[in-house]
Amino acid sequence: MITFVGAGPGAPDLITLRGQRAIAAADLIIYAGSLVNPALLEYRTEGCAVLDSAGMTLEEVVQAMAEAHANNQRVVRLHTGDPSLYGAIREQMERLEALGIPYDIVPGVSSFLGAVAALKAELTVPGISQTVILTRMPGRTPVPEKEDIAGLAAHRASMAIFLSAAMLEELAAKLISGGYAASTPAAIVHKATWADERIVRTSLEHLARDAREHGIAKTAMVLVGDFLGPEAGRSRLYDPSFSHGYRDSNR
Repeated sequence: MITFVGAGPGAPDLITLRGQRAIAAADLIIYAGSLVNPALLEYRTEGCAVLDSAGMTLEEVVQAMAEAHANNQRVVRLHTGDPSLYGAIREQMERLEALGIPYDIVPGVSSFLGAVAALKAELTVPGISQTVILTRMPGRTPVPEKEDIAGLAAHRASMAIFLSAAMLEELAAKLISGGYAASTPAAIVHKATWADERIVRTSLEHLARDAREHGIAKTAMVLVGDFLGPEAGRSRLYDPSFSHGYRDSNR
């Protein structure tokens, strides 16, 4: 069995219990060494082999999985955050299916959730935003034209932007041209939940400048939206005038 495991955003204790158990039971771990905290490897047992996929091709990764499977070994493919978000797992799963090799997936805590927690924020504040957009700027991997960030900005929803810390001037310009005010609150969270985590609170108009001043150009999550502002609405869930199946407002 091949098990894709979400390693979480960085802190070793933010992996799920299921993910930790999978690591402890593995005979081979293939992990993204450029992104995954190596402290997570401490959960493995003695004798477990480790491969760093940072320098491997897809074909080499799949070959290593296939060879381990042929030897009746348990394999963990360890991806940062949650594997379903920018994890490039579909191409691996397709090749495993073609080879008749079974696999399963253990979800993980995404880095955008680690960043929001670091900011002590809520993405879905009543009266401000009830929608979260997860996206990225185009780079070596293109983004479909219909998902251009300027177009997404028209919604003025809460936005978490992955893999874009090196393009903040262009990012801010697109967001502003698309509909966000230049003064819209923004934040850059560098290595969320890691020991060297850094947080920069700013606005869209100063996003690139403040990132430069703090020397942040990669491994950072960008969050944008009025959910980061000082004003917040109140949910009806705990409003004394609101009745639901567990509380009668007329009592």
